[in-house]
Parts: sequence; C-alpha cells; structure tokens
Amino acid sequence: MGALRIALTIFFILICVALIVLVLMQEGKSAGLGSISGAAETYWGRNKGRSMEGRLVKITKWLAVFFMVIAIILNLNVF
Repeated sequence: MGALRIALTIFFILICVALIVLVLMQEGKSAGLGSISGAAETYWGRNKGRSMEGRLVKITKWLAVFFMVIAIILNLNVF
C-alpha cells in the first residue's frame, strides 16, 4: 500500500505542475480590446471551443477534476 501512496503522490505533483502551466498559458477573460467592440461575435469568437484556447480550457477542467479526486483519495488515510 505504501508504493501506491507514493505513486499517487508523484502523479498528484505532476498534475499540480501541469495545472500551473496550463493556467499560465491561457488568455485572460478581458484580453485585448475586442470584447469592448463586440469582436467576440466573429468566427473565432463563436468557434473558440475548437481552438487551442478551447482545448486548454477543457484540459484544465479535467486536470482540476483529477486533482480533486486524488487529493480526496490521499486524505482518506486508507493507505
């Protein structure tokens, strides 16, 4: 059981580092002046979910879920 806890802890640290990197790579919600002039209704604004920024958001959400699940498992003190 000790080896499983060590493996989960290492995986947890890797997820933490990946989350930090992904959050820093994302654009802010108010990036640029395009939001003021209504540029969000352009082709790129409507299809943002299929762009690189959309993929970063989806990956960040999944890593956050894994982060929470592993944090709960590690705090159960079952190992």
